Amino acid sequence: MALITYDLSPSAFSALRLSPPEFAREMRVAACVQWYAQGQVSQEKAAEIAGLSRVEFLEELFRRRVPAVQATLEELIEEMEHE
Repeated sequence: MALITYDLSPSAFSALRLSPPEFAREMRVAACVQWYAQGQVSQEKAAEIAGLSRVEFLEELFRRRVPAVQATLEELIEEMEHE
């Protein structure tokens, strides 16, 4: 497993009122939610990177008001027509 280290000022933790471990977890989950929303990773991969189950990741998406389905209506209709 790779380890990534960031140097942050103590004020960074107070900005969100989180302890350093809580802040690190929030950064990890927020990054994964953003990457998923941008279509860079799948739900499964985002959940894995975030250290969450897929259900927990879906709950995070809901909490953060990010659509769980990244397909447009037109894409869904086209997919249904090809089945």
